[in-house]
Amino acid sequence: MSDMRALPVGDRALLVELGSGEEAEALHAELLRRRAEGTLPAVQEIVPAARTVLLDGLDDPARFAKWLAGWEIPPLASGARSAIEIPVRYDGPDLAAVAELWGVRPDEVGRIHSSTVFRVAFCGFAPGFGYLTGLAERYAVPRRATPRTAVPAGAVALAGAYTGVYPRSSPGGWQLIGSTRAVLWDHARVPAALLTPGARVRFVPEEL
Repeated sequence: MSDMRALPVGDRALLVELGSGEEAEALHAELLRRRAEGTLPAVQEIVPAARTVLLDGLDDPARFAKWLAGWEIPPLASGARSAIEIPVRYDGPDLAAVAELWGVRPDEVGRIHSSTVFRVAFCGFAPGFGYLTGLAERYAVPRRATPRTAVPAGAVALAGAYTGVYPRSSPGGWQLIGSTRAVLWDHARVPAALLTPGARVRFVPEEL
């Protein structure tokens, strides 16, 4: 990847910058693959973000950076892992606004959204909140001009190129297109987060 830059962070970490979100996802997937097969040097944490991957707990970050520069990173595979299915009712208050932006009828929003296989690019904002990619670029939507002071837990939402599900009630400016009864974060579950980076996700429509 010609746009990849590895920047030192403290004494034992690297922040790897990529040219796009897709490249960051591909690097993250390759790091996980190599760690699983035992060919990745010791690293404590691998943390993906929108266009970066943080590697923490490296014994020799400079040496790792030189080694990483020679990698051929394969593009993201469709993946053999089965997708996590999230039931959703397409009943969100912003459904009509999103339909207008997409140039379709409101009932078409759910059909388009649920026919997409998503991938968790990275997590953040709140415990259990995953930033899901997969929708075609033409379906990117702006955030609301005025954020809501309280978005209910389970709200299925869009912002920019991402889909997300609010794991708990919180303020938010994403466009709300639906709701789910799935539990995104459960302390009693291992892992606590339903969605983790790299996971594939499908939304399954429920009857209103």
